[in-house]
Amino acid sequence: MAPLKTTKLYTNNVNKIATRSRAATHLKEINGNKGLERALRGKRKADCSPTKENGNKRTALGELTNNKIDFATGKGIKKVTVQSSVLPSVKTVVKNNKQKENGAPPPAPLNKIITRASLKQTVHHIPNQTAVKSKETQKENNLPPATKKRLSNEFEKTESEPSLYSTALEDANDSTYFSARKSTRLSSKSSESSTIVEQKPSPSNVSLVIQQLESKLNLGNHDVPPGIRDFDKENWNDIYQVSHYAMDIFNYYKEREKMFPIGDYMERQVCLTKMMRSQLVDWMVEIQESFELNHETLYLGVKLVDMYLDRVTVSKEMLQLVGAAAMFIASKFDERIPPMIDDFLYICDGAYTRREMIRMEINLLKIIDFNLGIPISYRFLRRFARCARITMPILTLARYILEFSLMDYDTISIKDSILASAALYMALKMKKVSNWTPTLEFYTGYKLEDFKDTILLLNKGLHRPSREQLMTVRNKYSHKIFFEVATTPLLKDDAFF
Repeated sequence: MAPLKTTKLYTNNVNKIATRSRAATHLKEINGNKGLERALRGKRKADCSPTKENGNKRTALGELTNNKIDFATGKGIKKVTVQSSVLPSVKTVVKNNKQKENGAPPPAPLNKIITRASLKQTVHHIPNQTAVKSKETQKENNLPPATKKRLSNEFEKTESEPSLYSTALEDANDSTYFSARKSTRLSSKSSESSTIVEQKPSPSNVSLVIQQLESKLNLGNHDVPPGIRDFDKENWNDIYQVSHYAMDIFNYYKEREKMFPIGDYMERQVCLTKMMRSQLVDWMVEIQESFELNHETLYLGVKLVDMYLDRVTVSKEMLQLVGAAAMFIASKFDERIPPMIDDFLYICDGAYTRREMIRMEINLLKIIDFNLGIPISYRFLRRFARCARITMPILTLARYILEFSLMDYDTISIKDSILASAALYMALKMKKVSNWTPTLEFYTGYKLEDFKDTILLLNKGLHRPSREQLMTVRNKYSHKIFFEVATTPLLKDDAFF
């Protein structure tokens, strides 16, 4: 659940992450149970966020108000209020027709707003001597005609005011610029075409590269060994299963795992500890529950945090901001309707400003080179469980083991496909269903010996004594919705082999 906005329990003390449980304990000590019941609120921001003083619209990357902004001066420009049009009387129409016959422009009605069209008509009927002289001087000196800046119809502007809609080409006064620009474009196109012709590979080389890529990624290999149930063939006509190239997709995922290595960064993080990271992941799981996000969003957010900490030294005051920005980015990538930036500022209990959140989001995207297509263990787990026809209680137990391993720092360097295979195998053994079958060996591409050490590591984490600060995952999977899989009896290491 989101932390309570009415309390400022950990706003100044940023060494501890503000959570709902800590805030509830603090209120209980101060006001008793009655004060706690009065302060409890819903988990959604739409139900419990405070009302705004002004009616500004919320956007992901900034404020959108009802006023326009002049980027030249930085000041706001008031929007022109349009009056309702009033039909002219018969006398006004007759008078205007007589003035048109005499060559004079009709006077503008008092209730009529001056627009660009009306200004052009006025200038056309009233000759300007200075304008005529300027045209004559331009013809004599062979100068190009002065460019006109485009003006918005929403504002009353003059020709001397800078326009927000003028482009760089409209400010150019040298006619030779356009010819030079055209010649450079033609020369660049000709040079590009020449280089393309020179570097164009032969058909034999192209076919060789394609064959090497297919053999490397094992593309098109849908030949299932005898005795193994062909899951893709059974769902061949199901458009949602994409069985025609599902095997190719996950082979490609396994190949991409090499592109996102994460080293032992905790030695370089002089201000952080492994416990701090575990508390951050526990808080991120709380965010996923509060906003009802997909599990893929949680796994991607944790992955972004580890990749950022592997490349940038972070202070303990900014650790929670990194986790919030990572979840903000992951929700934009995986969610159909991602939460607003104000939601993440609210769940941080006002510890950071909007500008700090946006700057951290930009910095994180730059550090990871905007590459968000990261293979995550949750996708592998769902694929492996489907192919092996695993029941939902067993899959939920595997999800619990896998999600609990997110808080374990020792698992950051292990491949996600191996983590998913180990978690699924442990769930099968803990429920006493089966061993590592040939079907799982075919679809995962791993034998039991390949992830034996990972099983021991995950089982060690499950046997670790639970701490009060890291109870979100256990409490989550102790609910009836998740079949209370967190209460499943644990096994010793010898029982898995």
